[in-house]
Amino acid sequence: MVRFDLREYASLFSAYTELRVQENRNVSVVFVKGNNTTNARSAISGVSARVYKGGSWGFSSSPELTPEAIKSVVKAATDNAAFLDLREKKGKPPLPAKNAVSENDFSTKKPKLTQKQLVEYMKELDGYIARTYPNLTSRTVVLNSLEMEKTLLTSDGSSSHSMIPRTIVAVVMSMERDGKPVELSKTYGGLGQPEDVLGSPLDLSDLIEEQYQHLVRKSEGVFANAGLRTCVLDADLAGILAHEAIGHTIEADLVMAGSVASGWIGKEVASPLITLVDFANTFDGAPCPVPVYIDDEGTKAEDAVVIDGGVLKTFLHNRESAGHFGVQPTGNARAYLFSDEPLIRMRNTAFLPGKSKLQEMIESVEDGYYLMRPSNGQADSTSEFMFGITLGYEIKNGKLGKAIRDTTISGIAFDVLKTVTMVSDDMKWSCSGMCGKKQMIPVGMGGPAIKCKVNIGGR
Repeated sequence: MVRFDLREYASLFSAYTELRVQENRNVSVVFVKGNNTTNARSAISGVSARVYKGGSWGFSSSPELTPEAIKSVVKAATDNAAFLDLREKKGKPPLPAKNAVSENDFSTKKPKLTQKQLVEYMKELDGYIARTYPNLTSRTVVLNSLEMEKTLLTSDGSSSHSMIPRTIVAVVMSMERDGKPVELSKTYGGLGQPEDVLGSPLDLSDLIEEQYQHLVRKSEGVFANAGLRTCVLDADLAGILAHEAIGHTIEADLVMAGSVASGWIGKEVASPLITLVDFANTFDGAPCPVPVYIDDEGTKAEDAVVIDGGVLKTFLHNRESAGHFGVQPTGNARAYLFSDEPLIRMRNTAFLPGKSKLQEMIESVEDGYYLMRPSNGQADSTSEFMFGITLGYEIKNGKLGKAIRDTTISGIAFDVLKTVTMVSDDMKWSCSGMCGKKQMIPVGMGGPAIKCKVNIGGR
């Protein structure tokens, strides 16, 4: 992306203004049973301006990256805000600010891989799986790389440039059992461009072997016994519970729209073992899956401790909602494309580790399930959820038993969190989360394993 010095346009600002130049670059390569079905590379770029006046917002965007286009969107957004302010007459005060200046560029320092080299990598990975596991009835390997590069300037002093990349390899394996297909998928990769994430395809061999062994056991598995059961939810499950079923209920725009969490600040909403944090950019000294240093309103991004020892402490805010609730924003306003307005979004949402060992948690269950991997699910503003389970095992007398076939779990998330009696001492991050609240955007989610009671489906 061509770098712009947006300070050249600051003289055009006559009210609170956010000016953002952005480019999203995508690479996708897919092989299905040896056939290269997708080989694509694209880029979407442009400029947008958003202006606030008296409680009314004006927005404008353009796919052209020229000085004339930048001037035009600033003028259009300013005119829109002035028009709406004249009509709506909200008379609201200025927005709270927590300004910062930041440069965060995760561009690779290695020689760039060509599209042909990426295709060859995936072809080699597919060939390795085909040779090593000839009894598979189907296999799919997917490479997705997304680079989000943004330059931002606000009228009240924030400025930033960031390039946040993510590279994901997904492997889907299928086999037949009793004439019916059994499938298991797994994603690998995370923060970084392909040059930093991809090594040799054989680097994934141990992980793919583990995935295959789980698939074999799943093909020989049983159906879960439906009902309210004691379960150990591994990190992937805990992460999606934290994001989908809890996180969305405490986004301030959804709170103001009637979320169940409205009015719960300071109240006990979970077991005292539960602490839930929306991390901005680092955990334990390392970058989170989706590091955010300054959000798309120019707010310095800081960790938001949502639940502390079971007590709800805060909602997630943009500048406007922070002003409404009388708190400081922590950097949760994010936009996916240049043409999108920033929305209140999660960043890297996770439970904090506890003190129990995973093995101890499994040994403490007489009759229940160890649930390891989710598929897509749904949740609403009441925190009611339903998630698919694609990998799990019985627990009988404190020991893992047979694998289980695909099933679901459901419940009211806040009620489930009140049943938590053990939290593991490890921390795992999901590398491939995408949140679809009005506009898709990368998110991180994760945590330790948790022991709780949850409704599980059966045959």
